[in-house]
Amino acid sequence: MIAQRRQLDMFTKERIVGMLESSRSQTEVSRILNVDQSVISRLWQRFQRTGDAPQQPVSGRPRVTTPRQDRYLVISARRQRSSTAKTLGSALIVATGIRISRQTVYRRLNRASMYARRPAVCIRLTSAHKRARLNWSLKHQHWSVRKWANVMFNDESRFSLSSDSRRVTIWRERGTRFEPRNITERHHFPSKGVMVWAGIMMDGRTDHFFDTGSVTAQRYKDEVLEPYVRLFRGAVRPDFIFMDDNAPCH
Repeated sequence: MIAQRRQLDMFTKERIVGMLESSRSQTEVSRILNVDQSVISRLWQRFQRTGDAPQQPVSGRPRVTTPRQDRYLVISARRQRSSTAKTLGSALIVATGIRISRQTVYRRLNRASMYARRPAVCIRLTSAHKRARLNWSLKHQHWSVRKWANVMFNDESRFSLSSDSRRVTIWRERGTRFEPRNITERHHFPSKGVMVWAGIMMDGRTDHFFDTGSVTAQRYKDEVLEPYVRLFRGAVRPDFIFMDDNAPCH
């Protein structure tokens, strides 16, 4: 098939630039898109010189940023995910001399499927954590209700009447909320809160333990394990299993 020499639309131009930037040869791009190689060569030279693939004349307000400047914003947001739109706009001014509004920063990043979202607050799971959890689940998947009735699960959480003092958002793509780079492991509160601990079993639960200070290993033993967990262990006897977490004080 003979490659065609034709007027290219903007979508095709961006495809050509993208393929060349991903290290494909001009010959290969010409064959895939059925575009004459001389057209591709001129487009690539123009892009390297100006940083833009010229658009067809259109009505309306011209774009204030080039595709290359848009990519700069996307790369900057991915490298510094907690950067604000104002910070990214300031960095673009320093790098290119182009001044854009915060709304324009949002639009360019949204177009690249990046959105400002609150980070997930949880423990970052490594590959080792995931393998261990999977192995544990497979090992216990056939347990009977009677066995599970001997297990006590527990957890603790800090509560505060004041809101999170660092309402930080991050730039992330859809569907990536729980990826390690998008997770923070704790909230920051401007005032002291109350730590609440409790344990549950299939047929019962402990009372809630409230604490306004710091829980040390000794306090955890004296004020949680001895008065709460030990009572359930005494009732269930040798088959009792206490599922603890990995908190340092435990």
